[in-house]
Amino acid sequence: MTFKDLGLLPVFTDKCEQMGYTEPTPVQKQAIPVVLQGGDIFASAETGTGKTAAFLLPILQMLGNNKGKPGTRVLILSPTRELANQTEAACREFAPKGISCTAIIGGAGYKRQMDSLRRGANIIIATPGRLIDFMDQGLIDFKGLTHLVLDEADRMLDMGFLPSIKRISKVIPAKRQTLFFSATMSSEIEHIAYAMLNDPTYVEVSPRGKASGLIEQTAYPVAQQSKMPLLLDLLEREDFDRVLVFTRTKRGADRVAHVLEKREHKSNRIHGDRSQSQREAALRSFKAGHTNVLVATDVAARGIDIDSVSHVINYDIPEAPEDYVHRIGRTGRAGNKGTAITLFTLAEEHSMRAIERLTGERVERIVLPDFGGHHAPSSASTKKAGSPARKTFRSFGGRRGR
Repeated sequence: MTFKDLGLLPVFTDKCEQMGYTEPTPVQKQAIPVVLQGGDIFASAETGTGKTAAFLLPILQMLGNNKGKPGTRVLILSPTRELANQTEAACREFAPKGISCTAIIGGAGYKRQMDSLRRGANIIIATPGRLIDFMDQGLIDFKGLTHLVLDEADRMLDMGFLPSIKRISKVIPAKRQTLFFSATMSSEIEHIAYAMLNDPTYVEVSPRGKASGLIEQTAYPVAQQSKMPLLLDLLEREDFDRVLVFTRTKRGADRVAHVLEKREHKSNRIHGDRSQSQREAALRSFKAGHTNVLVATDVAARGIDIDSVSHVINYDIPEAPEDYVHRIGRTGRAGNKGTAITLFTLAEEHSMRAIERLTGERVERIVLPDFGGHHAPSSASTKKAGSPARKTFRSFGGRRGR
């Protein structure tokens, strides 16, 4: 099957070919025809499977058929600034002449965003907080809105964003096409989502909560005070390309990045307290290979689209099992194999098991006694390493030393 078979016009199929996209992904095959027919959709597919193009390409085609209509026609809501910026970049890449798009996000200058709104951008890609700021100033007119997209819908509908989503939904036309896309979706969030959708088509490309089969997953039980020594041991013994290290808190990200810099790792950090320019610079440096270790909070799990991330290390286990899927989904993309490693304490064993229940997979435990490793009482897949250095080297599959 080709993009042409899905009903896309040559202006879009030619662009796909120019960008090296010759065959649509499974989620694109199922979603694009439904969107072109004007139906609501609820799509669940693992990260790195082309969900952005699955909604963006058909929407752009539908807008192109009605270029004469001015004003904002499409609202795409994203949970993070990084994801919004990536979607805007994709929109500018694919949009035919005469269709304008803009990102409305926190941390960026008001004036440029205000000017783009006054010019009447056809597509707004926004984070909820900054969008509501402009709504309160009367700078956005949603009367002509025809499409609402919730990207990473599970995060957009959790308790942190839900009040904002409800407020926004009250001021946009009830008669619209609504599209939900996400990699994970709990039953509670699914219930909320269906209340906002009109007879949706459900697209589930992979079992919900399922991680890519290209990702090798391992977990290291470790004493809390030994997490940093173990992280350094892992990093210093592996011939990696690019590593994402996830922490639970912004302070934790700063602390880990500081230690890595002291150990002369080419590293940077990204989290909510960093300015937008700092976050963008950190991502550019990481993508270009100038930095090979990026320490991040979960803000980056939904905002990094880099195919060559070789390793994801969960320095802290995530609060929600669904976030684990998003974190490790930053590796094993575009057909490449990836490695995901989780460090967890004895008190976090229950969180590790919650992740396994969600994914339906047992993550191999590697016990390193010298780092305070412990045996899970009923873990059938726990292995004890005779030598921390040797087992660490084997678990990565890389060359010894640097």
